[in-house]
Amino acid sequence: MSARQATVSRKTNETEIKVSVALDGTGKHQVKTRVGFFDHMLEQLSRHSLIDMQIEANGDLHIDDHHTVEDTGIAIGQAIAQALGERRGIMRYASIELPMDETLSTAAVDVSGRAFLVWNVQFTAEKIGTFDTELVREFFQALAQSARITLHISNRYGANSHHIAESCFKAVARVLRAALEPDPRQPDAIPSTKGTLNG
Repeated sequence: MSARQATVSRKTNETEIKVSVALDGTGKHQVKTRVGFFDHMLEQLSRHSLIDMQIEANGDLHIDDHHTVEDTGIAIGQAIAQALGERRGIMRYASIELPMDETLSTAAVDVSGRAFLVWNVQFTAEKIGTFDTELVREFFQALAQSARITLHISNRYGANSHHIAESCFKAVARVLRAALEPDPRQPDAIPSTKGTLNG
C-alpha cells in the first residue's frame, strides 16, 4: 500500500483553510483554527485515529464559528478521500461504544464512497464556553459528505456537554482508525462486490 497522504487548500470569501493528513501516522497534530474548543476536539480526532493532521484555518469569526467549523470539516474530509484513493486494501467497516466519565457514545462507519450521516445526539447545553454545540453536528456532516463515508453517531447518555462532544469525536476517531487500517488478508483488494468504493 503506497503512502496515504494528501494536502487540501480551500479558500472562499468566508474561510481560508489548509489541511494535510497522513493516514498511516501516529496521531501527531498541529491544529490552529482560532476556535479553542474546536481545536481541542480536532486534536482528539487526530490523536485517537492515529491520522497525522496539520490544520490551519482563518475564518470570519467576527460573525460566528459556523463557517470555520463547517469548512474545516469539508477540507479534512476531502483530504481523507484523496489519501484513500481507490480505497483498496482497507478494513472498510468499524464500530465502537466509547465511555467518557458519565457519558457513553457510539460511532459506526462504512468507508463506502457514499456520503451519509445519522446523528442521534442531544446536548444538555447550547454552548460549551463560547462554542455552539449545534456545530458538532455541522462538522461531522461536512466530514462525512466530503470524505464520502457513511457515519452513524449516537449518544446513549450523558450529563456534561463537553463530555458528550468529546466522546463523539473520540468514538469517530477510533472507528476511522479501525476502518482505514490495511486488511492483511486482502491488501490489494477493494472490499466490495461491486469492485469500487467510489460511489
